[in-house]
Amino acid sequence: MKRHYALCYFLIFGLFSFVKAQNTVVDKIIKEEKENSQLEKIAHELMDEIGPRLVGSPKMKQAHDWAVEKYKGWGIAARNEKWGEWRGWDRGITHIDMVSPWVKTLAGTQLAWSPATPKGGVKGEVIILPEFADSLAFQKWLPSVKGKLVMISMLQPTGRPDYNWKEFATEESFDKLKKEREEMTKAWDLRVQKTGKGRRDLPLALENAGAVGILTSYWSQGFGANKIFSAYTKKVPTLDLSLEDYGLVYRLVESGEKPTLNIVAESKETGVVPTFNTIGEIKGTEKPDEYVMLSAHFDSWDGGTGATDNGTGTITMMEVMRVLKAVYPNPKRTILVGHWGSEEQGLNGSRAFVKDHADMMPKIQALFNQDNGTGRVASISGQGFVQAYDYLGRWLRPVPDDITKGITYTFPGNPGGGGSDYASFLAAGVPAFSLSSLSWSYGNYTWHTNLDTYDKIVFDDVRNNVILAAILAYEASEDDKMTSREVRVPVGRNGEPTTWPTPRDATRRGGID
Repeated sequence: MKRHYALCYFLIFGLFSFVKAQNTVVDKIIKEEKENSQLEKIAHELMDEIGPRLVGSPKMKQAHDWAVEKYKGWGIAARNEKWGEWRGWDRGITHIDMVSPWVKTLAGTQLAWSPATPKGGVKGEVIILPEFADSLAFQKWLPSVKGKLVMISMLQPTGRPDYNWKEFATEESFDKLKKEREEMTKAWDLRVQKTGKGRRDLPLALENAGAVGILTSYWSQGFGANKIFSAYTKKVPTLDLSLEDYGLVYRLVESGEKPTLNIVAESKETGVVPTFNTIGEIKGTEKPDEYVMLSAHFDSWDGGTGATDNGTGTITMMEVMRVLKAVYPNPKRTILVGHWGSEEQGLNGSRAFVKDHADMMPKIQALFNQDNGTGRVASISGQGFVQAYDYLGRWLRPVPDDITKGITYTFPGNPGGGGSDYASFLAAGVPAFSLSSLSWSYGNYTWHTNLDTYDKIVFDDVRNNVILAAILAYEASEDDKMTSREVRVPVGRNGEPTTWPTPRDATRRGGID
């Protein structure tokens, strides 16, 4: 009987000691992030000192090298892995001035990969793409664009977001605006359609006819926010003007004032350049050939500095690695972080990694990805894994209630088919989970816009995400079991069964004719 009691004592004491050790690591994670967070410093270095990270640009390579050195400074092994090549392009100065009928410097920027102006800039009268009876009429009109700057975006009837109208306008006035905008949008779409050219082909036709530049305005439906993507022209610059300044010039053209702009755009082509993923690693002690992965894409569009897409995901995962190295330096499983290149052009960096490291995929315990803005994590899906409720539930249990209380869960859920890099791993059967964030008006104000800058980061929310992701990574590393990969048949939007996503190839040579 004494031996029985002694055995029970040692078992209970051993279990208590194990739980206490676990809780001690969790407590250390929370303490380290709350009292010694490096998020603001990392964010400043990445967003302010380096800036936007367009794939193929010198800033993208600078960021990769910076991240490797940052990790090494924390005692974390890191490397850049080449996975492809891209069209090299370096954004220079963009200066847009209206010089008649009066003088005003306009707010706008070149689109990515836009050709430069001739040295000293280009000056031209502005015209609007007119209405055509058909594509033949468009062809007859084309010679008239020679030496001109052509506006090819619709004039917006208002620069006020809908929420502003809803708050202050009468119901009748708001309804009138929405109807007017809908009619204008349909009419403009028809105007473009009757040229016989798609949105990609139209700028090419105009430049081939002698236009000296293309003017667009892709309003993001928020005050001062425009989305900045890529140009389709090969010889002349394509520039996006702010809604306010685009509207000013458009109205002057309509009233017969014949406004003239002087544009200087000093971008330059830099040839074919290598593209990379940055990989950081804390080697496992008991199971070094099994992995827990942290994931965030590193590249951005370059209208702003890529602060919330995906600077916040990047600094979250960098900070998680720093915290884990400080308080959990000898994990059971190897903890990896992937900072992916060219997510914005089709998940290319992560797709390449999955294919190049196919032997690793069955050995990944779980992957946690963060990519949609500065908000605290608000939803987690089981991504179609039948047992996700069980193991994610265990790993989430030690996370403080003030972090998890606002999170909604969907189990088992459906696998994400795209949208961010976790989908590349899901397609290979890896239990990969998106830590999806609150909006903070992400879609209107910072997603791919000129306003995606450091000042939009909500650091308290990002700190919460660091604690959450660090605890998840720790718990996944310590779990005695490998995660089940049993999946359910996905259900489509129509309620009918569909198929699991399949791996897709990366674009390994991008933007190269």
